Amino acid sequence: MSVDANLVHLNDLNWDEEVTKSSVPVLVDFSAVWCGPCKVLSPIIQKLSDELVGKVKVGKLDIDESPATSAKYGIRGVPTVMVFVAGERKSQHVGLTNRENLLKLLPE
Repeated sequence: MSVDANLVHLNDLNWDEEVTKSSVPVLVDFSAVWCGPCKVLSPIIQKLSDELVGKVKVGKLDIDESPATSAKYGIRGVPTVMVFVAGERKSQHVGLTNRENLLKLLPE
């Protein structure tokens, strides 16, 4: 996977450090390389990661590469976007969505 400047690539190994222990809210895009709607959502997630620098951490997790974390949060469909605050799941959206709906998931 490529490393984008502001997009954090999450996995089973770095989840606690990057999400659970984060001092800022974390928006996580659970996706898969074979998922068509995930490919459509990807540039939106990338743009948000650039727009929200310093306010919200934006990350992407491949469900096939990180089965433990995917199972822990009951991921059944992709894309699924979740927002975590202080390590707790605060909101989520399943399926393809737009930038405005993603921003509504974030805490005020």
